[in-house]
Amino acid sequence: MAKEVKQEVNRMQLTTGFINYVMDKLSSIGYIKNRAMFGAYGIFHEGLMFAIILEDILYFQMDESNHAMYEEAESRPFQHGISYWEEPVKILKDMNRLGKRAKISIYIANRKAIKKR
Repeated sequence: MAKEVKQEVNRMQLTTGFINYVMDKLSSIGYIKNRAMFGAYGIFHEGLMFAIILEDILYFQMDESNHAMYEEAESRPFQHGISYWEEPVKILKDMNRLGKRAKISIYIANRKAIKKR
């Protein structure tokens, strides 16, 4: 039992560090916040979720406008039936490219919210 608790604490520490890293990298796009949700973390801009972090992997929302970009990067889709795709490590290290992809994801989240109205 103690070993399982220690593993869970270690996983939480890794996740917290990764969330802080991502939030720092995305700070240039404006006010964003994160929230724990169903074992993952949602990342929000102006109240709309545009990204998910699960098991230290960042996923951005996508649609037909940026789907090819993720396929070309050989990214993997989020496995829970929603349209988010993994950001490659090389993108996570490039603040400019990460910011551009985040802005596309925010645009998609806004567009989807408008369609729901």
